[in-house]
Amino acid sequence: MRVVIAGFGKFPGVPFNPSAILVRALARRRRPALADVVCSTHIFATSYAAVDRDLPRLFAGKPDLILIFGVAGRRRYLSIETRARNAQSLLYPDVTGHHPASGTIERGAPAALRGDAPFVLLQNAVRPSRFPARLSRDAGRYLCNYVYWRALAQARATPALVQFIHIPHIASHPRRPRSRGPRLAFSSLMTAAEMLLVALIAASRR
Repeated sequence: MRVVIAGFGKFPGVPFNPSAILVRALARRRRPALADVVCSTHIFATSYAAVDRDLPRLFAGKPDLILIFGVAGRRRYLSIETRARNAQSLLYPDVTGHHPASGTIERGAPAALRGDAPFVLLQNAVRPSRFPARLSRDAGRYLCNYVYWRALAQARATPALVQFIHIPHIASHPRRPRSRGPRLAFSSLMTAAEMLLVALIAASRR
């Protein structure tokens, strides 16, 4: 079983991207369910050109599963993205300063691509971690949505299972929380991410 776990680097307004820390920590996890799994990691530079360059290379390794994490700073829960929209923002530049020239990713393509993962099963798998998780139909219009769209499109010609997960902006060593909302611990996020990974591996084997 070949698994790629990917995340993103910094981007304008977010000098620290917790998805990169999560990906590296998750790949180091050892448990019986992962005994025969070869995990590789990849951190995308947060640019459209980097996604277009790197994603085909990841698929060239013929993975069984590609699990991608990105940060959604305004969300206080883990979002299991169920679809990618054929849309991209013209307002927000990527880390290189590039703005898309069009509001659509691919002209003449469907308005959205739906993932093939067992989404309800994934949500249920996370519950024992007590980390809040929801199903989402909106991956935004930035690089997270873009990479999910491109990955789902490329996966059509392969047996690979693709899933994108949005995580809240959470520090690996959190200080005293500034908000009045519930404190989200990185350790709980790690547990939830591991449960997701195990459930996805089981699904890809079916």
